[in-house]
Amino acid sequence: LLQEKLSHYLDVVEVHIARQVSHKSSAFFHAMTSHDTIMEQMGGACREVKRLRHEIQGVDATLAMGPLRLLGLARSRSNHAALLDKLRLMSTVLQTQPTLQLLLSSSDYVAALELIAGTQDVLARELAGVTSLRHLPSQLKEMSRLIDKMLRTEFQRYAEADLHRPLETTDGVVEPERLVSLVAGLLRQNNLQFLEVYKKEAMTAAHAALKQLVIEQMAECEGHVTGQGDVSLGLDPVRWLRLLVLSADALAKLIRRVKDTHDVVRDTADFSAGRAGDSFLSAADHRCVEDKLQDLLTSVCDHFHDRLATVVSAQNGAAMTPTQITELSRIVERFTVLCGQVSGQQSVSLRVSFNIQAGRYVARFHQQRKAKLLLLLEAEQWRAAEVPVGFQRLVDGLARGSKITTSAEGDETSDCLRVGQQKFVTVGAVLMLLRLVSEYCACAEELPSQALYVGRNLADILKTFNSRTCQLVLGAQALKVTGLKTITSTNLALAGRALQLVQWLIPHVAAHFRRLVGEDVPTMDAVRTEIGRHVQDVEAKILGIMSTLLGDQLTQWNARPPVPSNAFRNISRHLSKLHEAVSTVLPLEQVSGLYVMVHKNFKECLRDQITRMNIVNNGGPQHGVVTSELTFYLETMRTLKVLPAEELSGKAMEEIW
Repeated sequence: LLQEKLSHYLDVVEVHIARQVSHKSSAFFHAMTSHDTIMEQMGGACREVKRLRHEIQGVDATLAMGPLRLLGLARSRSNHAALLDKLRLMSTVLQTQPTLQLLLSSSDYVAALELIAGTQDVLARELAGVTSLRHLPSQLKEMSRLIDKMLRTEFQRYAEADLHRPLETTDGVVEPERLVSLVAGLLRQNNLQFLEVYKKEAMTAAHAALKQLVIEQMAECEGHVTGQGDVSLGLDPVRWLRLLVLSADALAKLIRRVKDTHDVVRDTADFSAGRAGDSFLSAADHRCVEDKLQDLLTSVCDHFHDRLATVVSAQNGAAMTPTQITELSRIVERFTVLCGQVSGQQSVSLRVSFNIQAGRYVARFHQQRKAKLLLLLEAEQWRAAEVPVGFQRLVDGLARGSKITTSAEGDETSDCLRVGQQKFVTVGAVLMLLRLVSEYCACAEELPSQALYVGRNLADILKTFNSRTCQLVLGAQALKVTGLKTITSTNLALAGRALQLVQWLIPHVAAHFRRLVGEDVPTMDAVRTEIGRHVQDVEAKILGIMSTLLGDQLTQWNARPPVPSNAFRNISRHLSKLHEAVSTVLPLEQVSGLYVMVHKNFKECLRDQITRMNIVNNGGPQHGVVTSELTFYLETMRTLKVLPAEELSGKAMEEIW
């Protein structure tokens, strides 16, 4: 069955093929008839192609091969030239090390470093991958480190040579060309640590210089020196002051050397930053250099201040003379001004040490003069003293506000001090007080930093004079201390006048200190006020004495003849004695004011006495006695010329009735 199916299928296929052949028979026969024509056309085409290729070969031989060969030769020449340049560059690079040695031998560190940097750049950009030069970058890097070490070592040596050379040598830097070369090289390496090295070396030089000076000064006296060159306490004030002068001079010279080096470094940095030429220092690095240079000056000046402050503080407990403390002030001021000019800033340690010493001096100064004043007051007899002409000049200077001097010398004398139109009859203690006041004023001028402290001490000594005067005179302690038998009206008047002179003195002294300090001395006005109260107390004391004397006489008076009675004679005598006591001491207006008060008190006491005696204004005998007594009393007052005319009239006495 299968075979039959396959046979059937085969028959079907053959039928289909026969059908297709019958349908395409015309095309098939047409192709067969056109075959010869096609072959003939293909033969012609081959011949044309052969001819065309032959012509192209001719064109190639005559027009293309020559120019292409020229292009190849030009390319080859360019490659050979590039190769030659590379070889020359390699030759130059290979000469780097000998050139570096030559530059370093002439200390041209910047050029050497520039050469290394340039060579490294060429190797990285132009000669990268050259096998024969593969070790050269590491060698150049090592050479750069070696130059950096050389720069640091050479600068260290330079700093030592510059700062440790004898101080007597001339100012200015040592070998400026070498310094510029070293600084430029260090800046090129961006190694700013050299400024710290120089700062430490400057401090070391200061230690060494001070230590040597201390050794020299202490060679002939007891004492020792510590390892840091600190000063022991074995120097007397004269040697100590000489040591301070030499130390300040030595440190000032070192500061100038540091400033000279600072200027060279600054100029080199400016040049390196492009301010005066080609730059290799960035703006940020240049600012950093400027900051470190300022820190160098500030740190060195601060350290030198500390070292000199140590010398100043070493003088502990030894009393200095005014000349020595003045010289110390000048030394400190000169050194402080120098450091301020160099660094542009003010250091405080030296001034603090000086102020401590000056404070000790001022304290001793005050204690000595206060003790001297107390001794003078306790020895004072409260008698009028002759006034040397020097004290008059001193008072005149105070009145004019001119410079106060402590000189009160002069052979001529006067019986009083003249202040404008006033005359001051005074005692010896007040004259010595004037000298002390002038010494305080001079001390304040010589020590401006202590002027306020001196002013307070002066206020204290004026207060002491005021209080002690009152204790001695008003409190009658002079009877025990100085041996006076009694405190008379003359003593009281002299004491009051002395206080008035001091009261006049205070505003002028206060103005002197205001000019020095720029402000008022706090306690000066209070002292002046207190003195004013005591002046009033002195006047009250005199009035009290007179009131007692006159009251005692009026108590014994009985208003009977004879006239004038003994009581009024005694009253007249007391008034005359008072006038003798105060008229040569107190000014006329003050004497007149005193007698006005005495007269007023007398009238009150007389009125009380008349009231007790029942005497009335009736024209009787007792009234006539009273009138006669008063006439005698007023005649005494007219003779003394101490009361105004209206007080001497009879009507003025009607108040007693």
